[in-house]
Amino acid sequence: MNHQELAERLFPNIKTVPEDMEKRYPERDLPEGAAVTRIAPSPTGFMHLGNLYGAVVDERLAHQSGGIFYLRIEDTDRKRLVENGVETIIKVFSRFGLNFDEGATLEGDNGIYGPYTQSERGPIYQTYVKDLVRKGMAYPCFATEEELAEAHRVQEANKENFGYYGKYAVWRDRPMEEVEAALDEGRPYVIRFRSEGSIEHKIKFTDLVKGQMEITENDQDVVILKSDGLPTYHFAHVIDDHLMHTTHVVRGEEWLGTLPIHIQLFDALGFKRPKYLHTAQLMKLDGVSKRKLSKRKDPEFALDYYFETGIPIPAAIEYVMTLLNSNFEEWRRANQSAPLDDFKFTAKKMSSSGALFDLDKLSDVCKNVVARMSADEVYAYTSAWAKEYDPEFYELLTRDEAYSKAILSIGRGGKKPRKDFGRWNEVKQYLSFFFDELFEPNYSEMPALDHDLIVKIAHDYAAVCEKSEAQDANAWFEEIKSLCPAYGLASDMKAYKQDPDAYKGNVGDFSMVLRVAVCGRSQAPDLFQVMQLLGKERVIERLGQVK
Repeated sequence: MNHQELAERLFPNIKTVPEDMEKRYPERDLPEGAAVTRIAPSPTGFMHLGNLYGAVVDERLAHQSGGIFYLRIEDTDRKRLVENGVETIIKVFSRFGLNFDEGATLEGDNGIYGPYTQSERGPIYQTYVKDLVRKGMAYPCFATEEELAEAHRVQEANKENFGYYGKYAVWRDRPMEEVEAALDEGRPYVIRFRSEGSIEHKIKFTDLVKGQMEITENDQDVVILKSDGLPTYHFAHVIDDHLMHTTHVVRGEEWLGTLPIHIQLFDALGFKRPKYLHTAQLMKLDGVSKRKLSKRKDPEFALDYYFETGIPIPAAIEYVMTLLNSNFEEWRRANQSAPLDDFKFTAKKMSSSGALFDLDKLSDVCKNVVARMSADEVYAYTSAWAKEYDPEFYELLTRDEAYSKAILSIGRGGKKPRKDFGRWNEVKQYLSFFFDELFEPNYSEMPALDHDLIVKIAHDYAAVCEKSEAQDANAWFEEIKSLCPAYGLASDMKAYKQDPDAYKGNVGDFSMVLRVAVCGRSQAPDLFQVMQLLGKERVIERLGQVK
């Protein structure tokens, strides 16, 4: 039996050849310099920040260059799959606003370069594996798990590199008669790539993030087709990236160790290598030292965390951009109202060392992003979040849309908009005093005045409020100042500072009594606007509750 006959015996149902696949998946008709990128997660049910981190790079590279950004599902590792894993992937990326030009969707494939799910591409991979076997560049390996484990034990005892290579590649050069006999016996097998590499040789390589590199050649005869007929990640992504004409592969630097295998496969198959960008790991300060973000230790590593805690999606994307490009924050300061798409992302500004994830900084970004939003946007985002995560609040918020939007309009706009909250789960507490159902006053925040004087100010002002005709905040404050002398309070802050002992307090104390009585707290938006929205009846009722 020769290589041609072996290939036919292993793949009797595969009648296609690589040339057929090349015709089926022609070159893309794109402008010169257009990038074709992909995000290719496995449907394991857990979507993490690293997925988003890489996806933002993919999306920017493609869409800033007039290229294509697509979704591929890499599901050949059947042991790790979970029910609804693909649906989770698609929905999560959709919620983050990462819109794919083509790829897997909930309704099926979108695009002519599919199937976009690897488990549906079996004949494509087998076409190339059969061709490699035909050329003597791949072979069946019948080594058992026990035999591989024993080889590993010997390598460990001898302090040798682990793997299937050299004298440990026991099926690499077996006589065809033994291969044929093993097949006749029905023994299970995998297909391995016949490596011609040597660890004595180095390859020069340029990574778009790491720069110039020198890596050791691969000498391992890696598995390219498993016993179930599906390819390994190594082989599948090489075939897919070639046929789908991927120009840039973005992945975490933990994949650098397998890069020699992938380069070797691209070269052996006669494919043009894509450009690689190996992104720095996401780090976190733990005391004074840094460590990798952890699924087990850090809830913020899971993308579900951002939905559940109400982190605005635009803010999450913007924060990721601060981690990706060192010049983004400077650009944002100079372009505070510009859309994120106006920023010119570049791989040249990506850090080659660990990116430090900081929740406090994320919170600041959230507040800045929300401060730039209109009341309509804040209402839409908050109500959408509440509908899913706080239905009772959703009912209150949406009961009177105009009223809620008027609340959210206070202090919004202008050069210095208020930054009272940055997450949608903080909105309820922020505006709770606008709803009688949520109003829980904290009178301990009253100013340092005599208690009886506080009660008198609150009760007396109820009568004043009922008759007040102040049309704006300035007129209202003048009205407040005119009332101060009757309570021994300074109406003029300059006079108070010159001789504080001459007064029981000042106009600020007077207004603070009203603020705490009406809002139930010392920190609240413009009091005049608050009272206008609440209406005189509710304001008077709350003033009367001060005892």
